[in-house]
Parts: sequence; C-alpha cells; structure tokens
Amino acid sequence: MRLEDEIKQKQFKTEQHKLLVNLIYTGSWVKSMHADLLKPNGLTLQQYNVLRILRGQYPNPATINLLIERMLDKMSNASRLVEKLKQKGLVVRKENDSDRRQADVIITEKGLELLKTLEDTVAQIEKRIQIITESEARMVNEVLDRLRG
Repeated sequence: MRLEDEIKQKQFKTEQHKLLVNLIYTGSWVKSMHADLLKPNGLTLQQYNVLRILRGQYPNPATINLLIERMLDKMSNASRLVEKLKQKGLVVRKENDSDRRQADVIITEKGLELLKTLEDTVAQIEKRIQIITESEARMVNEVLDRLRG
C-alpha cells in the first residue's frame, strides 16, 4: 500500500522527504512485525538481537561493549538486556578474567535452543520480503549504505 494512503497524507515537500518518512514508517512496521512474532516466546526484539550476537560469538564469550557495538538498536541498554536474558536462563554472565570491570556473556544451551525454535518464526518475516528481487534488494541496500555513509 502507498505511504500516502497509509498515513493519510496527500503530498510531501519532496521525494527525499517522502523517502525519509517512508523509512521511518516502514522501519516501525518491520519492528512491529518482529515484536509480534517474538512476543509469544517472551522475547523483545532487542533481546533477540543480543541472543543472535551471542550465538555468532559462541563458544567464545562477548563483552557488554561488544554487544553494544554490534546491536541494531544503539539506544538499547545492553546491561539491562543481558540481565533479563540471564533471569530467563538464556545467557550466563561472569566476571572477565583479565578485566574485573568487564563482564563476559555467553549464550546457554537453552538460549541456543530457543533461537533454533525461532527460525521458522523469523522465516515468516523473511518470506514477506521475497516480493523484492535480488537486484532490487541490492540496489536498496546500496542506497541505504550510501545514506548512512
């Protein structure tokens, strides 16, 4: 559906202004879709992101700083997210051997199993994006990289 119809706006100042609004609106739509699919498993999108980062590091631990660097949502409080995941038994947090001010975080077997069970759920979202061809996706990715860059 066209952005104008979704937000009930007849026109935009420029195509670039429309693009900016469209990016915000579409980003929110994608986040909402993810959140709805993760909610039955008791996870937020940010917690899911932390678990995926930790799975990528596994079996090596990750520091809180590494999580912050790699997180998609830079405004998230990584320490708080790790604590919530620890309470759910999905991660283990322990003191770093070489720097006592740092903490090492490792995903647990339970965390790995949860990510495995979520693969089909997340595939539903990836299916939605299949309406975009490989070359269109490449072009959009290049434009977005240039915009940030």
